[in-house]
Amino acid sequence: MKNGKIPEQKKPFYHFDRNILLKILLLIIFAAILSISLVWGQSIPIQTIAGASLITALLLLILYKDFIRYKPEIKNDYKLLILIGTLLSGNLIIGRFFFFLIDGFSNFSGKFDPSLTVYALPFAMGSVLTALLIDIHTAIVFTVITSLLGGLWLNDPLYSIYIFSTGLTGAFGVIRCKKRSAIWRGGFYISLLSLSTALVISLFKRQLFTADILTVAGSAFANGLIVTILVSALLPLFEYLFKITTDIKLLELLDLNQPLMREFLVEAPGTYHHSIIVGSLAEAAAEAVGVNPLLARVSAYYHDIGKVKMPDYFIENQIASVNKHEKITPRMSSLILLSHVKEGVELAKKHKLPQAVIDIIQQHHGTSVQTYFYQKAKEHHDNLTPITEEDFRYPGPKPQTRVAALVLMADAVEAASRVLSDTSPARVSLLVEKIINHCFIDGQLDNCELSFKDIREIKTHFVYLLSSMYHKRINYPGFEVDNENTHKKPSKAQVFK
Repeated sequence: MKNGKIPEQKKPFYHFDRNILLKILLLIIFAAILSISLVWGQSIPIQTIAGASLITALLLLILYKDFIRYKPEIKNDYKLLILIGTLLSGNLIIGRFFFFLIDGFSNFSGKFDPSLTVYALPFAMGSVLTALLIDIHTAIVFTVITSLLGGLWLNDPLYSIYIFSTGLTGAFGVIRCKKRSAIWRGGFYISLLSLSTALVISLFKRQLFTADILTVAGSAFANGLIVTILVSALLPLFEYLFKITTDIKLLELLDLNQPLMREFLVEAPGTYHHSIIVGSLAEAAAEAVGVNPLLARVSAYYHDIGKVKMPDYFIENQIASVNKHEKITPRMSSLILLSHVKEGVELAKKHKLPQAVIDIIQQHHGTSVQTYFYQKAKEHHDNLTPITEEDFRYPGPKPQTRVAALVLMADAVEAASRVLSDTSPARVSLLVEKIINHCFIDGQLDNCELSFKDIREIKTHFVYLLSSMYHKRINYPGFEVDNENTHKKPSKAQVFK
């Protein structure tokens, strides 16, 4: 080896990225499924089959490019890519299945033309499921792709318009879906829009004033009913298979009859009350910064669930004046507090809470320092045992999402506000400013996407809500309480004349 230089290794001429290969494979698989669904049961030349395959591949590529632009996190999430491909393929396959049933019944009865009942095919089902499982933007693009494929299958551009209008109606009909019963309302909207669109298309085809219009109208109105039944049946299945957390699922977790929530209320009532207030703070801030407020509230409700294991060691649950931490060392106290995060994650997994909630339980303290016990340990330590901040830090990780960061800040602000003797808006504002600035300087907000504008909005909403919660009340006549003679002088009954 001359001159001490390391010889350069030649790079292979062909270098394939594993992720790109996987995405190409998914593109080929779902393009093939969609192409087969389009041409199944028809004697079509090989050129047409090849063209259909290329068209479906092009549409899927356009869909993927849209993800890169508007939802870049999806492009590397293979679970969601497979979900979208499954919804697209399944939507067309179910439509073909219903058409097969209608065609068979038509041939058996001989009373109507099956082409008149294509308005009953539930293509809006995929759009509704996409809106519920992912988001409305993806549902809109999904509807465009589905409408093009449907028109290509039936060789009817007017049917593409029909699928597009009903799909968008279904997607927007469930955009604020908070209960499973709301799916039926969305189905009713689909029925009305299907009927209107079918009548307009019939007018364009000069079939509005014929005997077949009743078949067209009945098929179109039945579309919404069929879509509702299919969505109600398939939504829980997709939630389970792909571990998707919908707003409907989150609302179910707020029910006090949930075993974990009931145990929380009974075993740690102080922490439960704290979590309710944290939920209100996080939800209000989430609406201000444009993230899911329901996820923020639910995550805040469950963020301290691990305290049910040892509730008496947390100040909000201590009724007696004796503090159990006075009998143990600061290090042991720190370990007990640290354990509530791990216990919370284990309880959440045991009760099958959504992964998004579990992640926030794990991240709601980030890597912050237990300042009280750290200072206490420094005051009582001997010179033989070094004391460092790292010994009193939570294991983390730091908040990875904006919702997790909101829960962290709301938790810290609510806990600190309990020690305020002066709850005037100015004092509350000063406290909120100090706590959030400390979270920022400590680096707890480094891994989430909060802007300075978001932080300003969060501070404003925290101050407003806390100031409202700690409002002053007047003394009601006859109900004054004297600390020294509380049990000696009962309040006088008021006489109303």
